[in-house]
Amino acid sequence: MEHLSLKRKITIMIAIMAAMFFAAINQTITSTAMPRIISILDGMDYYTWTINIYLLTSTIATVLVGKLSDIFGRKPFILIGILLFMAGAFLTGTSSDVFQFIAYRGIQGIGAGIIQSTAFTAVGDLFAPRERGKWMGLMTAIFGFSSVVGPTLGGYLVDHLDWHWLFWIFLPLGVVAFIMILTLFPKVERKQGEGIDYLGSLFMTTTIVPLLLAFSWAGTQYEWGSAQILGLLAATVVSAVIFVIIELKSKNPILPMHLFKNDVVTISNLIGFIMNFGMMGALIYISFFVQGVMGITPTYAGYVTMPMSIFMVIMSALTGQWIAKQGKYKKFALIGVPVMILGMALMVIMNSIWLAVLSMVIFGIGLGLGMPVFSLATQNAVPHKELGVVTASSQLFRNLGGTIGIAVMGTVMSNSLKGNLKNALQSDSAPDFSKMDPEMAKQLTAFANPQTLMNKPLIEQTQAGLPGDVQPLFAQMIAGIRDALGDTLSVVFLTGTLVLVVAFVLVFFLRELPLRTSNQASPEAGGDAKTVSGAKGAGASSKTAGVKA
Repeated sequence: MEHLSLKRKITIMIAIMAAMFFAAINQTITSTAMPRIISILDGMDYYTWTINIYLLTSTIATVLVGKLSDIFGRKPFILIGILLFMAGAFLTGTSSDVFQFIAYRGIQGIGAGIIQSTAFTAVGDLFAPRERGKWMGLMTAIFGFSSVVGPTLGGYLVDHLDWHWLFWIFLPLGVVAFIMILTLFPKVERKQGEGIDYLGSLFMTTTIVPLLLAFSWAGTQYEWGSAQILGLLAATVVSAVIFVIIELKSKNPILPMHLFKNDVVTISNLIGFIMNFGMMGALIYISFFVQGVMGITPTYAGYVTMPMSIFMVIMSALTGQWIAKQGKYKKFALIGVPVMILGMALMVIMNSIWLAVLSMVIFGIGLGLGMPVFSLATQNAVPHKELGVVTASSQLFRNLGGTIGIAVMGTVMSNSLKGNLKNALQSDSAPDFSKMDPEMAKQLTAFANPQTLMNKPLIEQTQAGLPGDVQPLFAQMIAGIRDALGDTLSVVFLTGTLVLVVAFVLVFFLRELPLRTSNQASPEAGGDAKTVSGAKGAGASSKTAGVKA
């Protein structure tokens, strides 16, 4: 598709970005509202599952579709992705309990994984690596813009309307995106002679699923050393070994093992894994701080996270332009990741809304500088024919990092919270319920969990209905729980900060290859310096670029 006119390319990109925005806004609109929704569905014990199931299904879909889209083209898959996402969104809005909610979110995840994989790969089809930077920046900005609008709108809707509308309000946008892709996106003929790696697909799935289940259940449903968790991890190892053997022998592997001989791909994927581990694992709990510890409504919680999104949008767009102009990308990661670390370190000590906003601003700047770099680096390091599969590998490692990060942070939070709650309720400042009516005391102590802190109307309603002499005791207990949750979240954010430090160290090992000016040019395959030539645009004059080892 690189030979298309610039006008046609921009039209196709508008269609792709419409599909991306549809998927992104449906994710971000629930971020501030999710604690309230799960509280209403009485499923706080399954809170991490509402996130994990989405990441699990999207991870599997992303990897499977990567290779298939290299064979059949991107168009059919992005259309299927939009349809599945729309179906999942509609069904999620009909949920009457948390188990239905989780199942339908899984369908949404499949659609999101397909859209995400094919959309980013399509950018690589349309533009050479040198031009790709600014478009990658704009794609990242689409996520950022949805993060500006989504949380605030989601908070407002859940405060003023039935929560089901969060999943239905943008369905018309999905229809528009579907029509735009159907009519504007060019059809690509199937590559002849390339079969489908069914066996590899099966064992990749049987590797990913038990791995994510193990990390999702460890420390919550089961102990880390339990037979269930050890069994799942053992199944993961066995499936992974079989999967690698299959891929090494397959003529058309779904995830070619030779990709990982490329140090740029391997290090970029490792950094993506670690960054998402720290970022997703910690940021998913920012709503717990804003709503649970500070006690503000979901509407205002959206205003707190909004600065991060605004600055990420601005910096992503600028970073893309700078990369396209300079042809260099590594220095942006070297600046961006430390800025992210600083932003998350502030979350450890934040004790006010203003400090939370400042941490969001700094973190957003770091995200905008660093995040576009690693997808671009991996795509630039492989031939165009492997664009889909290498993009899928990047998404795989990021999604695995996010999912495992959420699970591990959830375990950190759960273990820390137990001790902090116990100390809070047994301290000298804790309310004394011993002289109270036993039935009322039992009713009040049932509030001694963070789930109630997410439902501010319930707290206010309960307190208003209590006798005058009991109200101060209830308020005292809620204040103690807020303090316990705040101390717990500091540990969670500290863990995320330390993980990001590891990602920063790895950035120094990322080898920078000059960005190619054409998809027909060959990337460096080995360690020796070599020269690549490629036509710029639709096959104009050749341009030679030296590629340093």
